[in-house]
Amino acid sequence: MQAAHTTTPDAEDASTLVNSRGKVIVASLVGTAIEFFDFYIYATAAVIVFPHVFFPQGDPAAATLQSLATFAIAFIARPIGSALFGHFGDRAGRKVTLVASLLTMGISTVLIGVLPSYETIGIMAPILLALARFGQGLGLGGEWGGAALLATENAPARKRALYGSFPQLGAPIGFFFANGTFLLLSWLLTEQQFMSWGWRVPFIFSAVLVLIGLYVRVSLHETPVFAKVAKAGKQVKIPLGTLLSKHMRATVLGTFIMLATYTLFYLMTVYSMTHGTTPQPLGLGYSRNTFLLMIMLAVIGFGLMVPVAGLLADAVGRRKTMISITLLMIGFAFLFPSLLGSGSQTLLMVFLLLGMCLMGLTFGPMGALLPELFPTEVRYTGASFSYNVASILGASVAPYIAAWLTHNYGLFYVGLYLAVMASLTLTALLLMQETRDKSL
Repeated sequence: MQAAHTTTPDAEDASTLVNSRGKVIVASLVGTAIEFFDFYIYATAAVIVFPHVFFPQGDPAAATLQSLATFAIAFIARPIGSALFGHFGDRAGRKVTLVASLLTMGISTVLIGVLPSYETIGIMAPILLALARFGQGLGLGGEWGGAALLATENAPARKRALYGSFPQLGAPIGFFFANGTFLLLSWLLTEQQFMSWGWRVPFIFSAVLVLIGLYVRVSLHETPVFAKVAKAGKQVKIPLGTLLSKHMRATVLGTFIMLATYTLFYLMTVYSMTHGTTPQPLGLGYSRNTFLLMIMLAVIGFGLMVPVAGLLADAVGRRKTMISITLLMIGFAFLFPSLLGSGSQTLLMVFLLLGMCLMGLTFGPMGALLPELFPTEVRYTGASFSYNVASILGASVAPYIAAWLTHNYGLFYVGLYLAVMASLTLTALLLMQETRDKSL
């Protein structure tokens, strides 16, 4: 059974301060919502703005692919961020590292909002964009693991997956407001105003959100679980080295367990938006505003399913829950071409809702499952590293591969691609042991 240290200080350490339930919920959710808002405004802009602003005009398809390539850069940076911030998170503590990761992400995002265009400074524009995007990835690489640990290491017994779903809610909330901001700007501004300066507003506005997130996080106490390790002097000198030398199996399993989640989400968002707004016959030919509104409605299903999955994972276990959800994902993969390629707006909405609800179900338990795979002294590094290496394999290339498959072979092969990724996740889930009753 779980030890009582998840809720109360050690009996011999009365000085250990415990964060209240409300503070844990707010700090873990608000921070990740801000981080994901920053990350997703880039994803949206990479499809509808950056091909026109940061890349030389010529072949529109080539410009879109180049823009999606800069989108992928952050995913290469994320494992580096997980190693960097994970090192300090496992050595110095969760609180200070969470503040640093939020600052890194926020500064990088604001810089994107003030970058000159290709027309102004030529080739330096996409180079600077790529560097700022790298900074975004670096920050997010350290953010998620710390937020997940903040939630799970403060969680009451038998509620770790529910608490672990709080930071997961940051993803649909951040995505909803990122797309909502772009949609509002599209309604208020002319196309020329939007492409000239309007798209910059959410990037610059994120500075205000970061300040709010910092205010919430600086008031936190260190988690009781880490405080005990620090008091006993049990931190390891090089967490990444210890992780890769002593916990490689857990790292590999965690990476592949997360693989299908990433693939599904970036097919449902970046790829579907690219395909949905590309003129016919190459795409569906929807207007930007129409498709943004549809995907915003669908992401509500994502948000609703996150805590449902957390409750389910606490009730029946992480392994059974995730195996069932992954099998549903494989089934959805074979509906992919008939729903997305139907030409019907109703079936397209069904496609988006099904995919986003599945996304909430598969994403919800990850806030507890990945941290539970690792011991306290390498938990920040291990959870972050698995989560972010999976982002390279599953997220960074997914929009690019899907666009290439669609152009060369058709939508059926995009669905097949998702099914293959989900099958790899299913294999990893079958090989893992249940972690619900594991003591942190």
